[in-house]
Amino acid sequence: MENPGSLLRDARRSRGVSLAALAVKTNYSKSLLGMLENGQRTVKQEHIIGYSRALNIPVNALMAPSPDPVRVAHEWLVSDRAPRTHASAGRKVGDSLATEMEQRVIELRHLDDSIGGGELFPLVVREFESARNVITECSYSERVGKRLLIVAGELAQLAGWVASDAGRYDDAQRLYLSGAAAADDAGDRVLTAQLLSCLSYQIANVGNPGEAALLARTAVKGATHAPPIVRSLLTDRLAWACARSRDRDEAERALDAVDEAYECRSPDIPEPEWVYWLDRTEIDVMAGRCFVEMDEPAKASLLLSGAIDQLSPDRVREVALYRTWLAESYLKTRNLDAARATIREAKTAAETAHSARLDRRISEIQGMLA
Repeated sequence: MENPGSLLRDARRSRGVSLAALAVKTNYSKSLLGMLENGQRTVKQEHIIGYSRALNIPVNALMAPSPDPVRVAHEWLVSDRAPRTHASAGRKVGDSLATEMEQRVIELRHLDDSIGGGELFPLVVREFESARNVITECSYSERVGKRLLIVAGELAQLAGWVASDAGRYDDAQRLYLSGAAAADDAGDRVLTAQLLSCLSYQIANVGNPGEAALLARTAVKGATHAPPIVRSLLTDRLAWACARSRDRDEAERALDAVDEAYECRSPDIPEPEWVYWLDRTEIDVMAGRCFVEMDEPAKASLLLSGAIDQLSPDRVREVALYRTWLAESYLKTRNLDAARATIREAKTAAETAHSARLDRRISEIQGMLA
């Protein structure tokens, strides 16, 4: 991607403002501004906002556009390059910091089970930017560098997920693609596939489902050595994208492949921590959602109601989300009383969930009922 600092430099020059004058307007030092523009320091959101206010230029004009996700996925699929790390000349970091950062990712990931994206997003983004700063400003061995890049990739996936939950779709796409680049640099194709698959899920929900299916298919194909549960997850998102794009045959094939992969799981086969949440209940939920999209509401309501009964009530947001699809399945069978009662339960839960994704789904179902 283009150096984001060059966009700041071009904007400043287009306004005829010197670095010294800009330093006065932004309260940043002249040396820091110079390093930002030359790519020697990481450009953060607060820097972009400072330039925007000082130069009276919209924030979007100072940000590099996200690359086309399908093109990025294709280039990743056909590439065959060695992992690379970037050991800078700053302070030396070792295994202890990498371990601390890895544990922090796990803690934040589990917080997502109970905290909505609107609340969690700033915290996760701060952690992601901190990880990027360590990677760009510190020195380390190749082995530690790989661990740091994987941490950055996992943080970007989590940040993208909570950004999407908060309705910040552009932020989510940038984070997913940034994380995919970090995971690719580390040579972790399974994590790269996870990030591309997450982006496909967002696009299936709020963008072009056909493009989402292509992206999800690429993720599945690129992660040829993924362990069974990861493969189930990647294929589940392919099924969803196909269902959303009304490709019934491929959606059903993908759902069958999900079951086949999940049956191959074993305690002897290591899985990444980020699939801790995927179990038979969650697979049934996704299948039920796919059947709602494919206009098989009776089959959908059976799967969804059974799965919801198995979920802990502490998972407020997820249970409420799944109820919206259950309500839609009732609506499609003309069981309007059940649909209204179910969406009321979801709406009550949404008051404390702080999830734009959940709020949007409830509005959609209420519109159908109206």
